[in-house]
Amino acid sequence: MLTWKDIISFSVNGNLKPDRRIEKTEGEWREQLTAEQYRITRKKGTEAAHSGALCGIHAAGKYSCICCATPLFDSTIKFESGTGWPSFTQPIKENAIKYEKDSSFGMIRVEVMCNTCDAHLGHVFPDGPEPSGLRYCINSESMQLEKAEQEQQE
Repeated sequence: MLTWKDIISFSVNGNLKPDRRIEKTEGEWREQLTAEQYRITRKKGTEAAHSGALCGIHAAGKYSCICCATPLFDSTIKFESGTGWPSFTQPIKENAIKYEKDSSFGMIRVEVMCNTCDAHLGHVFPDGPEPSGLRYCINSESMQLEKAEQEQQE
């Protein structure tokens, strides 16, 4: 289980190696993504609080990167943070997420990105529930929910 200490270490000392890498030109990303997905994932944008389609969904399944379909989070570790963005306590795999120090907007935060394609996902904070204490605050536009088979049949 990742802790805040691990997150800081990755952001300072380097990230785990991803299982695979996907790189595309800006033109290829623009062709594949909607304008809003492109703005958020490729230009490090943020959707307005409480506006994302995945914020209030609690269906069983896996949340994957909208750019490359890499599994990022499982619905079992999603929680209601009250912040207006989907929130998770752990990534699906330790090497699924890339961490970088973000000092934009006069704050110091830790940006989270897809470790496969470098898509901006959101940020991680040390104010989540136990046992990890982590809150991955993720833009809905940066993910897609692949519902569990049982959920799809209903």
